[in-house]
Amino acid sequence: MKLQDFYEGKSFDAYEYFGAHKESNGFTFRTYAPRAKHVTIIGEFNNWQEEAMSQEFQSGVFSISGVSADYGMMYKYCIYTEDGRRDEHCDPYGFFMELRPGTCSITTDLNSYSFNDEEWMKNRSVNYDKPLNIYELHLGSWKKKTDEEEGWYSYSEIADLIIDYVREDGYTHIEIMPLSEHPCDESWGYQNTGFFAPTARYGTPDQLKEMIDKLHQSGIGVILDFVPVHFAIDAYGLRNYDGTCLYEYPSTDVGTSEWGSYNFIYSRREVRCFMQSAANYWLKEFHFDGLRMDAVSRLIYWQGDEKRGENGQSIEFLKVMNSGLKSIHPTAMLIAEDSSAYEGVTRPVELNGLGFDYKWDLGWMHDTLEYFQTAPEYRARDYHKLTFSMLYFYSEKYLLALSHDEVVHGKATIMQKMSGYYEDKFPQARAMYLYMIMHPGKKLNFMGNEIGQLREWNEKREQDWDILQYPVHDCYHQYTLNLNQIYKYYEPLHDDYSLHNFKWIDCEQNDKCIYTIARTGVKQTLLAVFNFGNEDCENYYITLKEGQEVKLILHSNWERYSGTVSETEEFYKINDEDDIIELSMEVAKFSGILFEIID
Repeated sequence: MKLQDFYEGKSFDAYEYFGAHKESNGFTFRTYAPRAKHVTIIGEFNNWQEEAMSQEFQSGVFSISGVSADYGMMYKYCIYTEDGRRDEHCDPYGFFMELRPGTCSITTDLNSYSFNDEEWMKNRSVNYDKPLNIYELHLGSWKKKTDEEEGWYSYSEIADLIIDYVREDGYTHIEIMPLSEHPCDESWGYQNTGFFAPTARYGTPDQLKEMIDKLHQSGIGVILDFVPVHFAIDAYGLRNYDGTCLYEYPSTDVGTSEWGSYNFIYSRREVRCFMQSAANYWLKEFHFDGLRMDAVSRLIYWQGDEKRGENGQSIEFLKVMNSGLKSIHPTAMLIAEDSSAYEGVTRPVELNGLGFDYKWDLGWMHDTLEYFQTAPEYRARDYHKLTFSMLYFYSEKYLLALSHDEVVHGKATIMQKMSGYYEDKFPQARAMYLYMIMHPGKKLNFMGNEIGQLREWNEKREQDWDILQYPVHDCYHQYTLNLNQIYKYYEPLHDDYSLHNFKWIDCEQNDKCIYTIARTGVKQTLLAVFNFGNEDCENYYITLKEGQEVKLILHSNWERYSGTVSETEEFYKINDEDDIIELSMEVAKFSGILFEIID
């Protein structure tokens, strides 16, 4: 790293300079603390006795070289402030840390693991015209050991479990909730103290690399949830690092987030380099296939409030970071979780966009879930909730996400959101997920959604896998598995962003909850008919072109999915009268039917 690049906000490799690095004459430690009076280092290698670090040319960089340390040793920096305090901090660029409640950084060899995923890395892409079906999971609560207090599987141990499950269920990628070290389990990893340190809850950095390597060799991509907006307030972290607000704003009005954490101040070029380097670090050193960036609206607008105006410095940071990351890792995905209506989130930076590859479609999510929470007898008045998303869809490259945010804090699980009694929830959820598959946009589903989880997610408990002993849940899981297989197999479902790919065949039924969608690819056309009402539609028809036939692919209400329709039942037929060819059918309540149109 060139120090001048660091000061100018251009560096993406600051972690190669700062932190703890083994050299020929021992370890060198460097930290940036420009307003500190002086800095010392303590650790296992000096019996926790302070050793002075010298400032390099009044640069704000304090360093010490030739330290007789070894890998795996704990250390901290002691920052002496201008107002007379002595504060102990972990290394902002530390590559590993103690398990909470410990707060020390740990010296770590970044080059000790050798990947064997060359084929995957060579062939991966951002999947614009390929299936992208993401399984979001929290590593500590997806599955737990029953014979241990915390119950966590290590990165190495859980790799094979994830591979077997994700491959069988047909997902293309997993997205892991934040893995940067964090002191509080209840933050789910969104309030970090170690932005370069994989959490010790599940093992070592090398074990994380091994997990990703195994997933890649099994054909599964891995996306990391990345938090560029804010950091934990714990005193040993970034807070008042050099005795002043080095990483955060001095004003609480814009400096304290809605979660009580501290917002990064991106008007400082050194802070930009810190986060740019962290993003590059996870992609380069761990071979993550993408970053899902959390709470992007809080960077675009002051405190995420459009009325307070745009935060120009943070917007500029996003553009520089995304542009730099794409130049280094052109096939890595950059995904924005952005709740704002800011234009150009997925537009290239050179066209004055933010440079993300995808943006979560939170509008689609809210409208869809609100629709299915509405009692069926009132859904006709909310007909537009399922059609509105296509009015703006082509303005960005959207990704449809039913994420962890929708199954916590009293919101109820996806299954419990469905209107009505227990027996009515499952057919509605099945129909809704077929609608999601047919709607343009890449897909993301949070763990537990696929088995019809009834209990809200809790980071302390594993998923309720025992519900699969009940036929209705087991059948529902088989249904979501079959949907994933259909999504992966049929190419019209992959070409999401071409205008010719999607068409409403029917979306104007008065007083009914009937929708019909067509997706057209190069060689195939799919047709889906939905009845989201609580009454059967006995004589619904669609006009076909001359010579067209249909092939039934799936009925969401088949008996094998715990529904009421027999697979031998003839519920549709083709009528050819007076030169008009019609596909007529009975569409059961709370159901979706998928056909392939054959010319």
